[in-house]
Amino acid sequence: MTTMNTPLGQVTLVGAGPGDPELLTLKAARAIQAASVILVDDLVGEGVLAHARPDARITYVGKRGGCKSTPQDFIQRLMLQEVNNGERVVRLKGGDPFVFGRGGEECQVLVQAGIPFRIVPGVTAGLGATAYAGIPLTHRDYAQTALFITGHCRPDGDQLRWQTLARGNQTLVIYMGTIKAEEISRELIAHGRAADTPVAVISQGTQSTQSVRTGTLQQLAVLAADAPTPALMMIGEVVKLRDELQWFQKD
Repeated sequence: MTTMNTPLGQVTLVGAGPGDPELLTLKAARAIQAASVILVDDLVGEGVLAHARPDARITYVGKRGGCKSTPQDFIQRLMLQEVNNGERVVRLKGGDPFVFGRGGEECQVLVQAGIPFRIVPGVTAGLGATAYAGIPLTHRDYAQTALFITGHCRPDGDQLRWQTLARGNQTLVIYMGTIKAEEISRELIAHGRAADTPVAVISQGTQSTQSVRTGTLQQLAVLAADAPTPALMMIGEVVKLRDELQWFQKD
């Protein structure tokens, strides 16, 4: 507990980006360098922690769909404990803290405890992985909107609005959805999306191990079945541009 001799620490929620450590922002790197305690998500790319100071205490609080994960309540209690002990805490998250990263929940906990915090945004996988795959999210001829959703919904949450998701002229980007690929494919087709709509499954986005599987919506479950994780699913006519664009990309 904080005492008169232990000043309250500080908390910064930092987006580490989708994997490639060179996508880390300068502000994120400075926050990591200043931290005495770093609580690290499972999906933070290798190399990001090279920015940590040698005496920083690093705790891994992995969270990944379908695997044994650190409970969210435990992470939040640990964050509060460390800041109350006067530590400079960085909560380091893959991608962006506010895009399916539960950053909003953690900020609510900090507000309720009266603890000020900072947010450092990061490149989310829906931007980074698709760009590295050579697939634009929008294009005048193929998609006027891009919609990010998660395939890992709360059990008691609202059902997905399939009629909205199945609209044409939009790109659908699905985080954490490979285990529900068969259901997603079936429902989108049932609600009007063409079975031959192009799709891509992008694994380990922006990393040296990134791989991309392409096909059609009716093949989505097969493409996702044994795709390396983490993986992102992309549905829409823009996927057909990959063959044209990927060969012209330079590192």
